Amino acid sequence: MSRFFIALLAPQDIQDYANEIKRYFADRYASSGALKSPPHITLQPPFEWADANLPQLEASLKEFATGQQPLAITLRGFDAFAPRVIYINVAISQELLTLQADLMAYTESNLGIVDQVSKTRPFAPHLTVAFRDLTKQNFKAAWPEFEKRQLHFEFTTNKLTLLLHDGKRWNIKSEFGFLATEE
Repeated sequence: MSRFFIALLAPQDIQDYANEIKRYFADRYASSGALKSPPHITLQPPFEWADANLPQLEASLKEFATGQQPLAITLRGFDAFAPRVIYINVAISQELLTLQADLMAYTESNLGIVDQVSKTRPFAPHLTVAFRDLTKQNFKAAWPEFEKRQLHFEFTTNKLTLLLHDGKRWNIKSEFGFLATEE
């Protein structure tokens, strides 16, 4: 069994920017947990999957992705899940909400993947820069610095990304283009 999750990744320039902020939190506030994955918007939280059935998982995600339209994403400012997590705010769009809901329904009905927590709370898209290893004291110090900080990025995403945990960090396992587009 391996651990996976499904996400949307930002283009490389935005990933580089987000990684700089993650490194700042690691250096200044001793919060390095966010550095264990590429900057992403989680659509399907981590789940266990049998390695032998990986081809089935990938084929199913490819089938789902080919039915999706490219999606405009706006990143605007910072927000927090106090008192532990600070993130880049993802503007909520109906298209993003629909994609996430459709993916969750698809993975449940086609693959038996169910995230009980996600069923009990609304989807809150975000791009984490300081993770749960941020102490409450360091959160109190860092949040005023980021609360009013300006940030604005817009990009179009045209693929789902499957990430695999190697025991230490999350790595890109495969990507699935929308609308049967190959990159």
